[in-house]
Amino acid sequence: MAPVQDRGFGDSADLESPFGELGCQLSEDHLRETAYEIFIAACRPSAGRSTLTYIPQSEKAAERPERSLSVSPSLQKSLTSAAASKMKKALGLRSSSKKTHSSPSRSKKPQTIGELMRLQMNVTEQTDARVRRALLRISAGQLGKRVEAIVLPLELLQQFKLSDFSDAQEYQAWQRRNLRILEAGLLLHPTIPLERSHSAAQQLRQILRGADEKPIETGKNSEVMQSLRSAVMSLAWRSHDGSTSETCHWADGFPLNLWLYQMLLGACFDSAEETAVIDEVDEVMELMKKTWTLLGINQMLHNICFTWVLFRQFVVTGQVETDLLGAAETQLVEVARDAKTEKDPLYVKVLSSTLSTIQGWAEKRLLAYHDTFQASSISLMENVISVAIAAAKILVDDISHEYRRRRKEEVDVARNRIDMYIRSSLRTAFAQMMEQVDSRRRSYKKQQNPPPALVILASDTGDLAVKEKEYFSPVMKRWHPFSAGVAVATLHSCYGRELKQFLSSVTALTPESVQVLLAANKLEKDLVQIAVEDSVDSEDGGKGIIREMPPYEADSVIAELSKSWIKERLDRLREWVDRNLQQEVWSPTANKERYAPSAIEVLRIVEETLDAFFDLPVSQHSDLLPDLVGGLDRVLQRYVFQTKSGCGTRNSYLPLLPALTRCSTGSKFHGVWKKKEKSPSSQKRKSQVESINGSESLGLPQLCVRINTLHHFRTELEQLEKRISFGWKTDLSVKSNETLKLASLTTGSVPEAKFEISHKGSKEGIQDLCESAAYKVVFHDLSSELWDGLYMGGTANARIGPFLEQLESNLEIIANTVHTRVRTRVLTALMKACFDGFLLVLLGGGPSRAFSKYDYEMIEEDFVAIKDLFKADGDGLPSEVVEKAAMPVADILPLFSTDTDQLIENFRYMVCQANGLSSAKSKLPLPPTTGAWTPTEPNTLLRVLCYRNDDVATKFLKKTYNLPKRL
Repeated sequence: MAPVQDRGFGDSADLESPFGELGCQLSEDHLRETAYEIFIAACRPSAGRSTLTYIPQSEKAAERPERSLSVSPSLQKSLTSAAASKMKKALGLRSSSKKTHSSPSRSKKPQTIGELMRLQMNVTEQTDARVRRALLRISAGQLGKRVEAIVLPLELLQQFKLSDFSDAQEYQAWQRRNLRILEAGLLLHPTIPLERSHSAAQQLRQILRGADEKPIETGKNSEVMQSLRSAVMSLAWRSHDGSTSETCHWADGFPLNLWLYQMLLGACFDSAEETAVIDEVDEVMELMKKTWTLLGINQMLHNICFTWVLFRQFVVTGQVETDLLGAAETQLVEVARDAKTEKDPLYVKVLSSTLSTIQGWAEKRLLAYHDTFQASSISLMENVISVAIAAAKILVDDISHEYRRRRKEEVDVARNRIDMYIRSSLRTAFAQMMEQVDSRRRSYKKQQNPPPALVILASDTGDLAVKEKEYFSPVMKRWHPFSAGVAVATLHSCYGRELKQFLSSVTALTPESVQVLLAANKLEKDLVQIAVEDSVDSEDGGKGIIREMPPYEADSVIAELSKSWIKERLDRLREWVDRNLQQEVWSPTANKERYAPSAIEVLRIVEETLDAFFDLPVSQHSDLLPDLVGGLDRVLQRYVFQTKSGCGTRNSYLPLLPALTRCSTGSKFHGVWKKKEKSPSSQKRKSQVESINGSESLGLPQLCVRINTLHHFRTELEQLEKRISFGWKTDLSVKSNETLKLASLTTGSVPEAKFEISHKGSKEGIQDLCESAAYKVVFHDLSSELWDGLYMGGTANARIGPFLEQLESNLEIIANTVHTRVRTRVLTALMKACFDGFLLVLLGGGPSRAFSKYDYEMIEEDFVAIKDLFKADGDGLPSEVVEKAAMPVADILPLFSTDTDQLIENFRYMVCQANGLSSAKSKLPLPPTTGAWTPTEPNTLLRVLCYRNDDVATKFLKKTYNLPKRL
């Protein structure tokens, strides 16, 4: 025989009995037959005088004569007199939908309670008749004995022989069942603890072992039967204190008694419609009470057993009849009341086991309620929660020792359990979503760029949160006021964990990482919004739940990654600038625009960087743009700085002025017959210029390319600034002014971004390079014609012509190389350099130069020749520009035609004025060289006198300052 275990349908496989195993080979059918025998026996009259005819259906059909069996009148009560069930009404149970108890095994409605019970417990008429005959014989033989004083299986074994059964196999099975019942009740689960060495127990075990080999002889004179009776009676009549007992104990030991009572309670469910309780449940329950003494059942055990039976029936019938679950919950109210007062260890054990089983089954589903329940079964979910919470409260409030130790603490059992259900189920649902993400992502295979897994997961998580809020949270709110908040906090934590893991491997800003962060940001906002709405009425305004949701800080992460992205791009650009500028040769033939190829590349990289930046799917463009543009600005300024560095400056090309000397009287023709001498400072100036340039390879064409490059920079930077201000993607080349104005209005969120440093640096660099080129040409490239040639050894023999010829060649280079927009600036700088050089020759050309006032006309002619070269008959620089630049020279030239006496007088006056001297005979201090040469500046007049070739000037300088004739 198979051991006892719960059998049901579908989802009942994991519903184990709370009563435990019997440990012997007794099936539910065996227990049901024994329970029926106990029920019939308990309901018979104790004196055996009241009889009521019972006619089996088979005998009625054959019109056999009546048989008189001694049974309780209550069993023969007509079903037609049954009133509406008070119990069903109290438990909220519906009536059976089938008015007639029809089934394949029955043809007519039972007429009596007894017949109803037989049918409900699936007992055949033959078995029922046999039991009743045996009870009649037992009553006749033991007149006056109560059923509690009879060991029913023992008496039944004595009453029947093989001839009472259809065959030997049926008889042996029947005998073996009764022997197993005796084993379970007297040996395995006795009410009173039994020592294994007990002689009667040993005797009974021996008999049972023999019965396993062959059936025992049950006749009165059978030795085995007499030994069996002796052992059974000795064990059944034991008492706790050794006194004589009025009740024998063979079916009241735990858990046999509860298994048998469960079989009886199972008869309350309509065998033809298992989800319904029979309408006669009140009468049936009343009769079942008659078995309580024999089974050791009391009201409290009945309440917990009935609760279990109701719950079990709900489960094994497919969980379709929620009335059964509701009835179990109602019955738990009685159980809770009992639990507060009853502390019997056996009761507490049964209570704890039963409630734990109910709670375990319910919570297995509630801890993953997203898998168990759908929108259509929300009401069922609510009933399951109700039962689980009711069981949990009893277990915690009335059983838990831990609770007793913490009695002073307030424990909200319902809220704690709901909190646990929500968190567990959502974590499970989230884990399942994660497993499905890859397959979901594969469903996007038609897309060229399917969304990242965490983007899909964020979307699914948001959908789950909405589903939770719409369907489940309203149910949970009955026990937990902030159930939706707990739910979204759990989802926030689950997704946050995955996001953190993802970000731990992210080191750069990529489209994938940005998509994930934006999805996380949206999800977080949606979850927080649900939490806030759910906590509106809470005392803390939802702060507690919000504290459980530490921000993802997606915006901050995007900002940090964006800054890292910007830094990486800037570092790469900086390295490129440094590397390529070292290789740049500034060749005017590299391209038709005649600016450096490196400039084209660096601007291309800048544009690509801005393209990539504005392509990033981030919302912080306006916040990050200043950082990017500022960084690009600094790198571009680095390019600008290196473009002009090493090219020298105005002062680096200017020659060092020789010490002041006086002319030798009568040296007018000295230079005609003598070889020209170089200026004493020529060598010093040349070495200084070469130390600045490093080599002579950086000529005028290369300087012009540098100027063009910086001009190109300025132009392109202005275009970049416009594109940024108009949202970058606007194509400025095809937009009208009105369109651009409209674009600027629609992109008002784009902050002003200027390349201020590099823009200013380019402007200043152009100016510096123009000066460098001009002064390099005049004072370095043409030094032999100007500084070492002009007026050297005599004015008439060393005129300006050779210098102007060479200068004109350089002007052609400038015209052919420099961009038209900056050509005028280069020419103007060159013109100023020429005038500075011309003036420097006149006022600081050294002792190899001497002028008389008769040289004035030649000097003025040369001066005019320089101006005419730059005017170029109206094709050159504007006349007013040339005249303005020539003004310092034009102001000083008249001094060269002034009489020496007048020059000396003017000089004395100016020195006295400058030094606060009143006497004309005072010693005149030597005026310092300021470089700011004007007709009224003492050092300018002194230099004119130094180069004046006459005795008066020479004597004055000898007497006043003792200046030498030679260096």
